[in-house]
Amino acid sequence: MNRGPRALFGVPAPAKLNWFLHVLGRRADGMHELQTVFQFIDWCDELDFEWREDGQISREGGPGLPEEDLCVRAARLLREHTGARPGVHMRLRKRVPAQAGLGGGSSDAATVLLALNLLWGLGLRRAELQQLGARLGADVPVFVFGRDAFAQGVGEQLRALRLPAWNMLIAWPGEGLSTAQVFSHDLLTRNTPACTMEGFCEHLKRGLEGRRPGSEAGGEAGSETGSPAIDARTMRGLLGFGANDLQPAAMELLPKLRRLQDWLARQGGADGGDAVRMSGSGSAMFVPMDPAAAGGTEGFAGEVPAGWTVRMCRSLSEHPLRDWAPD
Repeated sequence: MNRGPRALFGVPAPAKLNWFLHVLGRRADGMHELQTVFQFIDWCDELDFEWREDGQISREGGPGLPEEDLCVRAARLLREHTGARPGVHMRLRKRVPAQAGLGGGSSDAATVLLALNLLWGLGLRRAELQQLGARLGADVPVFVFGRDAFAQGVGEQLRALRLPAWNMLIAWPGEGLSTAQVFSHDLLTRNTPACTMEGFCEHLKRGLEGRRPGSEAGGEAGSETGSPAIDARTMRGLLGFGANDLQPAAMELLPKLRRLQDWLARQGGADGGDAVRMSGSGSAMFVPMDPAAAGGTEGFAGEVPAGWTVRMCRSLSEHPLRDWAPD
């Protein structure tokens, strides 16, 4: 084991969106067979890491989190797997809401795996870190994978995508949803026909015809950094591929999501709520929106209902720690 840096500060853990989330069926082990597309966005938690000589693992920050949160569990799992002897003190600055379907906790865990692999000088490859991440949660592997992805299984079977850059308005109603409750709800359908990544990419190519050169979507590469964002109207058409099968159940469990959906549709200039999509198992929802319509590039300038968190975001070309683990 080669010692890495003594400390890492301001390490990002980005949120994700699901373009669609299809539930194909339930497996014999009780888990659900899924298909989805993940894309990272520029709404991030941040973590600091400092080497501890005494071998202890500790975390501060993130009020309301359990003592053994995903950050601590990820660090303990990595040490148990490798036999590493050093410890770490972590500071978490939580910005992405919990139980919002944005993958905040899973992203934190992935950032811990990637950062400690460097801090402790472990040298584990990405595939091995992804396997460890799958033991922590179904969404953790994609954050280690580091690219926008077409996912199958329970979310662990990942194929890289090149997705267009775009801007979106995200709203969270101040209350989360239990993933277990959503997946066990009577309104959840479990018979959506399987699609293919090739079919999804063909849909994107048709939707982007006539756009700027290089905006075509496809596999095995990330969209270039700094790419101009496509307009909201075009993006609403691209999101017409599929739906989030969890959304009806989530809206029944949390009725205020109907108001959230209607409000986002008005802000985003969408016709009805069909262009408003819930991410993951909720309760955050998003709609494509051009920055000019939001009042500028610095964020959303409109009136926000009390208790809500509303944020203008942009997609990322890849995970900011993509280079922190060897392939």
